[in-house]
Amino acid sequence: MSRIGRLPIPLPKGVTFSFSEADHLVTVKGPKGELKQAIDTDFKVTLEDGQILVHRPTEQKRHKAMHGLYRSLIANMIEGVSNGYKRQLELIGVGYKASAQNNVLDLSLGYSHSVILGVPSELKVTASQEKGQNPMIFLEGIDKQLIGQVAAKIKSLRSVEPYKGKGIRFVGEYVRRKAGKAAAK
Repeated sequence: MSRIGRLPIPLPKGVTFSFSEADHLVTVKGPKGELKQAIDTDFKVTLEDGQILVHRPTEQKRHKAMHGLYRSLIANMIEGVSNGYKRQLELIGVGYKASAQNNVLDLSLGYSHSVILGVPSELKVTASQEKGQNPMIFLEGIDKQLIGQVAAKIKSLRSVEPYKGKGIRFVGEYVRRKAGKAAAK
């Protein structure tokens, strides 16, 4: 039983919701932008008393599995168009640098070359480097999935190694450190 799927989604003021039964497309518009999501043809989405409800047709295992997924996707869309999402990454390592111009991220990560990464136009990327602090990368946008995907791509360019802790990580992320050979004796 999907307990998440049964929860109603409150619709905040300033956000409009529409569901097209012809092509099963959920559209959410808010102050920050507009998002669309296609859902399975078996499911119905209704707006009742300022709350959005997702209805599944049967108790099949597949329908139960998709019920909570679609409810979470719609809730994330509403959160995105009303408040937006932010992700912060920090570069830890000697000589690591980041700069951003026109949604192009230029990273110096200890390789023989700098890594240039194009960020989708739906996101806003900024980089800051203050004296005495690690370089930071800030991602902002309304699509939670897209921000997570881009952040994971940036992180994969130099994943955190467990001995010295160098690499790219989310702000506040805990990295389990290992002892070196000398400590094993």
